[in-house]
Amino acid sequence: MPRFDDIRLLRTRYLRGPNIWTYRPVLEVWLDLGALEDFPSNQVPGFPERLTTLLPALIEHHCGVGERGGFIQRLNEGTWAGHVLEHVVIELLNLAGMPTGFGQTRSTSQHGVYRMVFRARDEQVARTALAEGHRLLMAALNADPAGAADVQRAVDAVRASVDACYLGPSTAAIVSAAADRGIPALRLNEGNLVQLGYGARQQRIWTAETDDTSAIGESIASDKELTKSLLASCGVPVPEGQVVASAEEAWEAAEDIGLPVAVKPSDANHGRGVSLDLRTREEVMAAFAVAEPEGSDVMVERFVPGQEHRLLVVGGQVVAAARGEVISVTGDGRASVRQLIDSQLNSDPRRGAEEEFPLDVIVPDTDAKLQLELQRQGLDADAVPAEGRVVIIQRNGNLGVDCTDQVHPEVAHAATLAARVVGLDIAGIDLVCEDVGRPLQGQRGAIVEVNAGPGLLMHLKPAVGSPRPVGRAICDHLFPEDDAELPGRIPVVGVAGTQDTPVLARLVAWLLGLAGRHVGLACRDGLFLDRRRVDARDSATWEAGHRLLVNRKVDAVVIENRAETILDDGLPYDRCEIGIVTDLEGWEALARHDVRESDQMVRVLRTQVDVVLPHGTAVLNAADARVAGLAPLCDGAVILYATDAQAAPLAAHRDAGGRAVIVRQDRVVLASGGTESFLPGLGRLTAWRATHAGVSLDSLLAAVAAAWAVGIPLNLIGAGIEAFEADLQAALASLQLSQDIPDAASPQLA
Repeated sequence: MPRFDDIRLLRTRYLRGPNIWTYRPVLEVWLDLGALEDFPSNQVPGFPERLTTLLPALIEHHCGVGERGGFIQRLNEGTWAGHVLEHVVIELLNLAGMPTGFGQTRSTSQHGVYRMVFRARDEQVARTALAEGHRLLMAALNADPAGAADVQRAVDAVRASVDACYLGPSTAAIVSAAADRGIPALRLNEGNLVQLGYGARQQRIWTAETDDTSAIGESIASDKELTKSLLASCGVPVPEGQVVASAEEAWEAAEDIGLPVAVKPSDANHGRGVSLDLRTREEVMAAFAVAEPEGSDVMVERFVPGQEHRLLVVGGQVVAAARGEVISVTGDGRASVRQLIDSQLNSDPRRGAEEEFPLDVIVPDTDAKLQLELQRQGLDADAVPAEGRVVIIQRNGNLGVDCTDQVHPEVAHAATLAARVVGLDIAGIDLVCEDVGRPLQGQRGAIVEVNAGPGLLMHLKPAVGSPRPVGRAICDHLFPEDDAELPGRIPVVGVAGTQDTPVLARLVAWLLGLAGRHVGLACRDGLFLDRRRVDARDSATWEAGHRLLVNRKVDAVVIENRAETILDDGLPYDRCEIGIVTDLEGWEALARHDVRESDQMVRVLRTQVDVVLPHGTAVLNAADARVAGLAPLCDGAVILYATDAQAAPLAAHRDAGGRAVIVRQDRVVLASGGTESFLPGLGRLTAWRATHAGVSLDSLLAAVAAAWAVGIPLNLIGAGIEAFEADLQAALASLQLSQDIPDAASPQLA
């Protein structure tokens, strides 16, 4: 059997937005198979068997066959190595906990060179999966030693990349809920800062903090003594206590309050440094030593008997509740406490060090609270408890038991009042009581903490009970269901093609501005905010479009999209209200993308039509039957335009009741089915063109169609077109536009 050289990865591009392959981000890889081009999978002895032994779950891949085992069928019948690599990478992502159902591999005009793509939520994760999949595939092809351990190492590498790069589970839950409601999401940093929605209708989240989360409220919540004082003044039950500065003061406070007591840091989170049910001087003083390093001050409080509960309050409503339980191990007379913890607790598959696990791993050597707890029981981590002896490990263990349906209305009222008093729109309310189904006052229960930015994992993945849709609750809080407009969306107009598209984009932006919108425009003439050009450089790029969508001022955007941008990066937005396609020219500059003729541009520019929203409109040039032929791909309405009222695609479109913008009698005509009317406010085109030489009739008609589709009053459209200054320099000189051109080395502004 010949030994094959590595498949060459010629170039790799991360397509960040909708593209020629799919609506979602993908990693596109150009592959050179080399000698493997002449060796499909069924002609490499033993290869199918070696690969399926390494990755048995490939049996679940349907591939183009459309049923379970479809890919294995293709593998045995003979398929090329690029296609196999696609499925190996997808399987590694599946095994690493980032399921990926989309992938394609297509040949190019070059012998042995293929384009492979696969769904990629994060670029670095995708690149890691590609590298690991490439290594495993070559080992299987060349019959190199490789087994389950090698697969596990590959999966671990991908999983480590997921943990390092992907959103945390709390943020991911909110983003997923937003996606379910059709709200776009833009990640703003490498952490968990995410923008939901576009422009002026956006909301930002950072885990479980939002634009509405008060900085003052966060500061209050971090000061437990101040929080208790405010809650007590409003009638919320809290345990009495005081701040102490030394172990001796802690004991004096405990005597004043009355034993048993709890000792905790004044401003720590997640139960760090908290010791409960302390009954002796030695225990109190030791607990002070545990709490002191965890916060700026130490508090001594009345111990509240019962179980700890966490109630999640969102927008004034309790949306989830979880209960903690005392965690213990039972001795067998042979194993040490350390060994019992590993065998009885840490062996639980729900425990792990990563954020995705609902329960934490217990490590005796680094857990000062645990060491104190064992000391109180006369033990240490290496002690061997007698058979049957129950050893308490944590008195306030992980909050892993869902109890949302058991919360008494009076308890819920106290929790929501606590969040309101502190000033938090989203809060984790920690309370202790014996029964959350009864009012707190009757059982001496109390609220012990109010937490800003609470974790959601305990509610998303409870150890016991049903998961709660807390991500959806936060999303609905930010974007109320009764919002009359589409949540988080502003009008987005995309312009694709080559024929006078910068002028067309400027004209559409001008009309939107006249209609009262704060408009952002990215085109080859520059980057504009309202009537100010903030960057004179070519801004028909993904980056410039993205900057506009992040800008809180704009409530409408117009973005010019070159075919090259779609191929290199994808579109900067997920969906748009208006998608304009003017022509299919420009293919000569796209040879590196293997575009060799004009007809191939259909697949590229259809991307602009694919993303039109169901309530939106595609504006298509009927002068080119191929452009007009994109109409069935649009989820929304279609308006055709043409200077020739007899253009072939117009008749069938209008017969079906469709709208069109055409020219008759030297006037712009708006047609709806068989009905026609002149555009008011605009006179004869011959006269208009004499003063607007920079605007072609095609661009004029496309702009009218876009403005009509958006709902701009027809009189305003006509008047606006009359007033538009087509020449960019003249517009700048006349102050129809103003500019502030940054230094060439400075970043674009938005």
